[in-house]
Order: sequence, then C-alpha cells, then structure tokens
Amino acid sequence: MLLHLSTWTEIERYLKSNRGIVMPIGSTEQHGPNGLIGTDAITAEVVARGIGEATGAVVAPTISVGMAQHHLAFKGSMALRPTTLIAVIRDYVESLAVHGFDRFFFVNGHGGNVATTTAAFSEIYSASSFGAAGNRPPIKCVLRNWYDAPGIRALSKELYGDQEGSHATPSEVSLTWHAYPERAMPMKMDPPVAPKGTFTDAADYRRNFPDGRIGSNPGLSSAEHGKRIYETAVRELSEDYRNWVAS
Repeated sequence: MLLHLSTWTEIERYLKSNRGIVMPIGSTEQHGPNGLIGTDAITAEVVARGIGEATGAVVAPTISVGMAQHHLAFKGSMALRPTTLIAVIRDYVESLAVHGFDRFFFVNGHGGNVATTTAAFSEIYSASSFGAAGNRPPIKCVLRNWYDAPGIRALSKELYGDQEGSHATPSEVSLTWHAYPERAMPMKMDPPVAPKGTFTDAADYRRNFPDGRIGSNPGLSSAEHGKRIYETAVRELSEDYRNWVAS
C-alpha cells in the first residue's frame, strides 16, 4: 500500500488497526561505469515496496537524496548536508506522527545515510523527552540496511566472493537491473576489481577512485542475480518488520 497512491480515507482506515509504516531512504549519486545514479534510492524503494506487499504495511514516498557529498566530483550526483537530511527525516516522521503513525521502519540503501539517520532519530526522541511532543504516543524508529540482511550477506558472498566491494557493488547493481531490466549495462571492468581505501571530500574521493567504484566488480552483475537478491531481502526484512512492529 503506497502512501502517495492512497486516499486520505484509506489511510484513516489503515490507522484504525495499524500504526507501522515503511520508510525507504537512499541516495542519488554515481555508481561506477555501469551503475545507475539512482541505485541507492531504487534499491531501497524496490525492497520497501516488496515489504509493503508482503505485510500489508503502508510504504512512504522514498527519501531519494541522501548524505553523499563525497560523490559530488562525479556528474549527476546530488547530496544533502547532514543537518538538512536530519531536518527532512524529522519532518517526514513528525508529520506522519500527527496522523497516528508511531512505528517507522526505515529501509536504507546508502551507507552514507547511517550516521545522519540515527542522529535524526535522536533528535526525534529528544523532542519527546523534552516535552515538545505533548500527549502524542511514543514514536519508535529503526534503521535497516537492506544490504546488511544476513541472507543478503551470504548470497553476495556466494555470487561474488571478495569482489563485492563496498560501493557500486554487483549486488546493488544487479538489484537495479532486476527492477529496470531495460537499463542493464553489462560490461567488463578495468581493472576487474576496483581499489579499496578511504576518502574525505569529493575531490579526494575522485582522486582515489577515478571510476567511482570501491573494491567492487559490478561487471559480475546480472538481472537474474538481482531477482534472487530482491526475493531474499524482501523475505528477511518482511519478517523483521512484522516482529519489530509487534514487539
């Protein structure tokens, strides 16, 4: 059940028996030579919608631009400052809480969002602790990185071994190709596996990783792999959602 494709009366009926909502969050940033710029938002959204279909949960509109300043040396990348993203997350949650939602299950597709999203949760909880929330029911938020699900880790190891890497990975690229097979761009990487390392700002990132990849070989990607990854992520996170909302 997608929030933006629902009527207000449908949401009102939903809230009579359900208070949970799935919140996809990702990023709009480069993903190497054959990865879509929207990869992190696409993967979070696809998995979140799958969870919604499996559990009957409402799925919120995707927060599709994240904390990605380090990618800005690559054309097309977009970013929010950490303070901006904190404000966006807080406003998303608190506006929905006005209507009665109180369990917010964030499905994340971008590692750079983790620290900022958890900081946003702290701001939300602080408002309640200091009394700003009034008599509103207590809000609970949780962050789940779809790529960290145990089954996904195992499947990535099976399919790609030590060529998974940490950015522009074959797992995430494959998942986008499952969602948008017409945008699949198989190609051989040069070198096959990108270097690993650290970075600071956008210029430092571009110097260290000139084609955008970090430790990965997305040349191994396929839409067939993406289907397996999708099914595994939805199965595990749907169970996680059910258990967390009920707890």
